[in-house]
Amino acid sequence: MSKKNRANDRAARAAAALAEQQREERRRRNLMIGGVVGVILLIVIGGYFVARSLDTTTDVTADPPSSSSDLGLTIGPDDAPNKVVIYEDFLCPYCGDFEAASRDDLAQLAADGKVQVEYRPFDFLVSLGDYSARSAGAFSIVLDKSGPEIAKKFHDLLYENQPDEKGPFPKNDELADLAVKAGADDAAVRDAIVNNKGQDWVDKATQAAASAGVAGTPTILLNGEVFQDGRTQEDIAKNLISQLQ
Repeated sequence: MSKKNRANDRAARAAAALAEQQREERRRRNLMIGGVVGVILLIVIGGYFVARSLDTTTDVTADPPSSSSDLGLTIGPDDAPNKVVIYEDFLCPYCGDFEAASRDDLAQLAADGKVQVEYRPFDFLVSLGDYSARSAGAFSIVLDKSGPEIAKKFHDLLYENQPDEKGPFPKNDELADLAVKAGADDAAVRDAIVNNKGQDWVDKATQAAASAGVAGTPTILLNGEVFQDGRTQEDIAKNLISQLQ
């Protein structure tokens, strides 16, 4: 091999080694960035749940539930002896736990005239993305276009299909599909859900919750007082039902 060819060969090997080194550096940098992002996300999510678990707020005020309320879904008669308000976020796993433990009993007690319950969804977990707002907005559209009975079925389906708080989250078309499954007319709700036309309602509901002093979800009020009797959502649901029977 000539001196010139040997020089060219060395240059080629050096270039290849440099390219490989650059690829390895990019790989390490991407892994580092991904790790940092993951840690930050875990801190944000963990911080929320620590704060939520430590939340003992009792200074919450709210208008009593009413069948004429425009920021929530009411079940049970206006003359029921007990009034319950539930501030909730469709992404909140604690809300999902409380919902699963209380839904059937609250529905039966409302049907029996023993309680009036108002579910007030709002955008509490805004730091985890836009699903809280999109699902609450879809709920408001179904409530407006299809009435409370179908909206309650949609409310229940949202919890039955609740995503993990880290995602992936249902798209708006999938929310519209759930609304139709609940009994809503496709033509009446799909375009509004897909195009986030419930956002103004969500903004009002979220502001109303903040003005009432709500600092966590679920926040449950029994006859105007925050109800926190229990260490878990299952305990709280059980003790609430006991109070209402």
